[in-house]
Amino acid sequence: MSVGERIKTRRKQLKMSVDKLGEMVGKNRATIYRYESDEIENMPYDVLEPLAKALNVSPAYLMGWEENKVEHFLTTYKYLPVTVAAGLPMDIASISEKEVETISVPDSLMGKWAGSNEIFLMRTNGDSMNRIIPNNSLIAVKEIELCSLKDNDIVVFSNENEYSVKRFFNDKENERFIFRPDSYDTRFVDYIVKYSESQNLKLHGKVVVYIVELD
Repeated sequence: MSVGERIKTRRKQLKMSVDKLGEMVGKNRATIYRYESDEIENMPYDVLEPLAKALNVSPAYLMGWEENKVEHFLTTYKYLPVTVAAGLPMDIASISEKEVETISVPDSLMGKWAGSNEIFLMRTNGDSMNRIIPNNSLIAVKEIELCSLKDNDIVVFSNENEYSVKRFFNDKENERFIFRPDSYDTRFVDYIVKYSESQNLKLHGKVVVYIVELD
């Protein structure tokens, strides 16, 4: 694989546009296309280094001097430094943009969402989803419109600043939303919000990846 092919392959894996890569390294899209088509030979290090940094790989990998497997690469994501309740909804302090942190996760754990800028990560707290998501798991959440949700999707939601993660069901016949636990503990019950009482209900996103930490 040539240098240009490595640049293009890695950019696509990160779901990064040519314009975005150009912006990150201070080049226009035409120049990035020239890099990817190998029109520029003997690429100088002062070009190669920022390209490698933007793509979360080493310059040696782009040059073909080392064959690091892509699954070992890390990508940085927005991280909300609070836990979301996998139990009954709980109050958490509102988070300002300044308080949002970052976290680096191996691409192999993120699957098709590796490199996506559409997601944020946070941790769970509680056992109401422990059939699927154990306590203290890391979850990746993608913002999504209500109309795009399907029954049984796992969502992060809040109701009057109470945040939780549950399975989502839209009970249209009875005009209510059901947020259902998925737990080995049968004491957990559905959290129900009627359409008429959903003014403060907010769906923050769909859980697309969960990462379980084993002891």
